[in-house]
Amino acid sequence: MNKLVAVVDIETTGFQNQGGLIVEVGIVGLNLSTGEVVEEFSSLVKEKGFGEKHTKQPYGWIFQNSTLKPEEVDNAPLWESVKPAIQKVFDKYPLGATAYNKRFDFGFLKSRGLKIKELNCIMLKATPIVNLPSNRGFSTPKWPTVEEAWAYFFPSRPYQEAHRALDDAVHEAQIAYAIKLNEKNKVLQENAQQ
Repeated sequence: MNKLVAVVDIETTGFQNQGGLIVEVGIVGLNLSTGEVVEEFSSLVKEKGFGEKHTKQPYGWIFQNSTLKPEEVDNAPLWESVKPAIQKVFDKYPLGATAYNKRFDFGFLKSRGLKIKELNCIMLKATPIVNLPSNRGFSTPKWPTVEEAWAYFFPSRPYQEAHRALDDAVHEAQIAYAIKLNEKNKVLQENAQQ
């Protein structure tokens, strides 16, 4: 039986508690048995209230760090018009959905009324495997960025995060599958030692 999960990535104009808005959503399906990744949803979105203030500091980081332009968001489908399609994708995956830094992405999506069956966070699952030095004052490994996790799992395949929802979701799904393989290999090694 195939194990299918959804992997989500969103782009925003800032943090939710600072009034950031969602500007793009990408969702892929990941087959945990084979590693196959398929596109499920990709769209720019315009939330109510989006305007010039979201293109400048303290907002607007996404417009300086990706190919996304404010005019594209201004002309994008309204959030309320794409929300049902996003929910339909989540409903399609009974095992659930995940994201890299799930708390960030799902915090936005759930606050907008989406119902998500949550799986473990890809970033938190990667943290003990990638095992980066801890940040000052912490005793646990640093949470790896997507690029740091990618470099660990795919050292011969250079990658620079695009900060575009679908592209990021595809790469994050590949990291999730690499984590799954890593865990499977660990179990096999432990069984071989017994």
